[in-house]
Amino acid sequence: MTDYGVRPLGEDTWPDFARLVERHNGVWGGCWCMAFHEEGVGGSRTSSLNREDKEARVRSGRAHAALVYDGPECVGWCQFGPVDELPRIKHRRAYLAGREGGPRDPADWRITCFFVARDHRRRGVAAAALDGALHEIARLGGGSVESYPEDTADRSVSASFLHNGTLALFEGRGFTPVRRLGKHHWVVTRAVAGPATGEAAGA
Repeated sequence: MTDYGVRPLGEDTWPDFARLVERHNGVWGGCWCMAFHEEGVGGSRTSSLNREDKEARVRSGRAHAALVYDGPECVGWCQFGPVDELPRIKHRRAYLAGREGGPRDPADWRITCFFVARDHRRRGVAAAALDGALHEIARLGGGSVESYPEDTADRSVSASFLHNGTLALFEGRGFTPVRRLGKHHWVVTRAVAGPATGEAAGA
């Protein structure tokens, strides 16, 4: 496996992120990784507007991601952030219905999506990105983390569609599946300790 580097998305790494997105035509129809922010995508929103809003968020510290590097080149990322930074999720109706009668408060952090460059898929980039996101969450104070990966056991799924990551990937990092979300997705959770307490809980 390639020895990847990981850096947080920020003003200094924005150009690397932007080059990767531009090389893939804006990613998922010009999303620019805006789908889970409050602004969302679709409707009258254009790819250029998504780019503009994403850059504004990054420069103001309102967008988080762990960027994976193969040498000097950014080849993928894992998006994460506080729930109020990423209020939109897929399968939202099922997500809210599943919380009835249970804990009402969402997690402190969400991991919402992954992207990997075409020529680096199936080469460990998503794993490096998830490790980087967990490291950043710990550095930023830790807390409860949830995500919504896809169970691909006994199924063949194109890597280009695995934007939520796989259930096996998250379970391998200490996440616990707590309930189904749609036919193949799960809500998974894990506690991550902050810098004062050292290692992530549940590792």
